[in-house]
Amino acid sequence: MALVVADRVQETSVTSGTGTLTLAGAVSGYQTFSSAIGNGNTTYYTIYDATAQVWEVGIGTVGAGTLARTTVLSNSLGTTANINLAGNSAAVFCTYPAEKSVNLDASGNVSPLGTIASGTWQGTTRSEEHTSELQSPMYL
Repeated sequence: MALVVADRVQETSVTSGTGTLTLAGAVSGYQTFSSAIGNGNTTYYTIYDATAQVWEVGIGTVGAGTLARTTVLSNSLGTTANINLAGNSAAVFCTYPAEKSVNLDASGNVSPLGTIASGTWQGTTRSEEHTSELQSPMYL
């Protein structure tokens, strides 16, 4: 199982409680979790229930029409517990949590928004190298 992040992934769910979400299909113009992330893979997700004004950001495991809420990173209650959904129609979408992101600052330097405990940066920040990579046959 791999961690996969993809753009334009959004479904709805009317699941109640704190368990695995049953997903109701892609919102118009978006992809399903199963098609974009792949069953058995994990991804970062957000659940937002506009009626109850509650949200949750976490790491979930995708199944066929489901999303298991594996690890909660943050929520509207200020905890890391699964929010208790009321069964309202909630938006469920793939996200990239700020606390997990690594970014390039204005000078082109790698800048984590958290603390790097260990590891070595093996990439490059030189735009010419990125341009040549994008021109390789793999991207054409």
